[in-house]
Amino acid sequence: MELFFLFEQVVNGLVLAGYYLLIALGLSLIFSVGGIVNLAHGGFYAIGAYLAVTLTPHLGFAPAVVVSPLLVACLGILFERFVLRRFYREDPILSLLVTFGLAMVAEQAIRMIWGAAPLSQTLPSGLKGGVEIGPLLFSKYRLVMLGVVLAILASIWLLLNRTSFGRVIRAGIQNPDMVGALGIRLQPYMTTVVMIGVGLAAVGGALFAPITTVHPAMGAEILTIGFIVVIIGGLGSFWGVVLAAVLVGVVRSITIQYLPAASEASMYILMFLVLLLRPRGLLGERMAKFEG
Repeated sequence: MELFFLFEQVVNGLVLAGYYLLIALGLSLIFSVGGIVNLAHGGFYAIGAYLAVTLTPHLGFAPAVVVSPLLVACLGILFERFVLRRFYREDPILSLLVTFGLAMVAEQAIRMIWGAAPLSQTLPSGLKGGVEIGPLLFSKYRLVMLGVVLAILASIWLLLNRTSFGRVIRAGIQNPDMVGALGIRLQPYMTTVVMIGVGLAAVGGALFAPITTVHPAMGAEILTIGFIVVIIGGLGSFWGVVLAAVLVGVVRSITIQYLPAASEASMYILMFLVLLLRPRGLLGERMAKFEG
């Protein structure tokens, strides 16, 4: 019976991993191509959650989960055009300061528009309840979320590895000077990458709004975990981020059940151990800085 219980925690950990992956993958993509550490990323996650809660009474739950990330992706165009584009060639500390300031602006804007009180998202009746698999009981909605995250992960992998867009992005990560010498401008690709990155964060906010508290500071809370996953996985590595998200999610889920007091510390200990053995992260690569 103990083995079944452990398996249940592993599945719950995979759901957490999907949550972290949506945040960390966007962070990793933006850094890999643009060399920008986006501290405003959590703000897009929070906006995605708030938009989903706001749109659900008008559109329904599923359409709201789709429309919210699309609207946030459009914000990503403005974000890249008027903010990030100015800092590709500058000292990285400047982009850190600007995106940190933007994160504060986003949080206060949420307070002004939606108020400081937490909001709640209501699940449709069809997604409530559980699914019995042998002696185990799993949340129906969490299993659906896990399926959605896997579908998104497969789509991103196909985009990066089976399309001309992905080939340019991968070449730009490894050698942006060579891409420029071939007459290919990375700027339009960077705009698309930012749209995808912040859109993924918004998907995370929209999907997890029903099982978490929607409040103005939720972006700052998830951002730390997102960076931990990216650091453990290794900067510039798609599968490194995926592997790190799974490790952090499963470790936290098991720790919460067996040693609740150490659940928060577990991911920091995991990061320390990985960096002690692999300073670049699990699958980190060397990267050249994007120059426009």
